[in-house]
Amino acid sequence: MIEILSPTDLPRARDTGALVAGILQTLKSRSAVGTNLLDIDAWAQSMIMEAGAQSCYVDYEPSFGRGPFGHYICTSINDAVLHGLPYDYRLADGDLLSLDLAVSLGGVVADSAISFVVGETQPPESIALIDATQRALSAGIAAAGPGVHIGDISHAIGSVLGAAGYSINTEFGGHGVGSTMHQDPHVSNTGRPGRGYRLRPGVLLALEPWVMADTATLVTDPDGWTLRSVTGCRTAHSEHTIAITDDGVEVLTQP
Repeated sequence: MIEILSPTDLPRARDTGALVAGILQTLKSRSAVGTNLLDIDAWAQSMIMEAGAQSCYVDYEPSFGRGPFGHYICTSINDAVLHGLPYDYRLADGDLLSLDLAVSLGGVVADSAISFVVGETQPPESIALIDATQRALSAGIAAAGPGVHIGDISHAIGSVLGAAGYSINTEFGGHGVGSTMHQDPHVSNTGRPGRGYRLRPGVLLALEPWVMADTATLVTDPDGWTLRSVTGCRTAHSEHTIAITDDGVEVLTQP
């Protein structure tokens, strides 16, 4: 099912997007060498509850996970790229950390992810990974709009990632959001222009380019959730929730 929000729902979507963006930026500012992933999760829980919002993760129990997730944010470190289950780990200098957060406020969901390097050491490979996902995300947003096909967005994202030299995994990608976190349509990180669902005003999409440095193959951790690169290479993930409007696109989770 593809949910179409009414124009009166857009202000609530903006509020949710602003909350998600604000929480992620606060968590980034607090994430330093020595910070525990469980502290990041606890900070996320506190900010969600203070806002009167609801976590989309804590009770989440999809077929691909060993659910329920039981935490409030995904914390993926280095070779982990998606669904990173927070655990007792203290961040080290040079760690590449991806934070992925989805919450519901006023009945509307927003979903966003950021990747950054912790500490003073900034490995060039990590910076290149992050840059590629951010540029791909910008390209996907620029390609979106009313009347645009999903394949147009996927092609724009995949073109940037491919030109940067990365292989693209199609098991997980972007998706619709609305009153729930994961909805149709699926937005692959590569695709053919002119194919797929034609977007209408009122559709909310979470676009999320992610890559692994030297592989497209994932492996699942024993925790049943965390997805890692099969080679142990580093990874990165960037995501925004966007609204398709009569005039074009609005990025709801922009800091």
